[in-house]
Parts: sequence; structure tokens; C-alpha cells
Amino acid sequence: MNALSNAVKVTLGPKGRNVLLDKSFGAPLVTKDGVTVAKEIELEDKLENMGAQMVKEVASKTSDVAGDGTTTATVLAQAIVTEGHRNLAAGANLWTSSGVLNRV
Repeated sequence: MNALSNAVKVTLGPKGRNVLLDKSFGAPLVTKDGVTVAKEIELEDKLENMGAQMVKEVASKTSDVAGDGTTTATVLAQAIVTEGHRNLAAGANLWTSSGVLNRV
């Protein structure tokens, strides 16, 4: 998940950078669109790829509902998961933590 989020977040905002995507066919693609970058990322590690697929879903649903904000949604998803891991490592109860997220 972090690999995908880190690749996408460089495109954020007016000072965001372009990303060069190597396509398996045709010319490489240069884009500053976070959801386009996210769609092109496939990770070899199965567990990491599952996390990346979840973040892709966040970006895709944000695009469907709001039409924009996909990069911001990706960065927020990364922050939520990172803080969740930190809280669980500190001894927080998993079920209480997930209940808080469900209320949001």
C-alpha cells in the first residue's frame, strides 16, 4: 500500500510532479493524474498488492462520487492505515478501533 500511495502522492497539488508510466505496449505515458498512476501499479508481493488494490478502490470510488480528489483520498487512506497500525502496536483494541472508523 505504501508503494502505491508514495507513487501517487508526488502528483498532489499544483506543485505536484508528473509521473512516467511504462506501458507493456505503446509509448510510455506521462501523467499527473493520481488515479491513472494508481491503476497502473501492480506489486509482486501478494500481501502488498492486496493493500494496493484496496487503495485503488478508494481512489476509484472517490473519482466516481466526487469526480476529483483521488490523490488526496489515497494519501488519507495511507495515513489512516499507518495510524491504525501504530495504535494496534501500542495495544489498542482492534474491534474498538474498527468501530471508530465505521462511525466516520
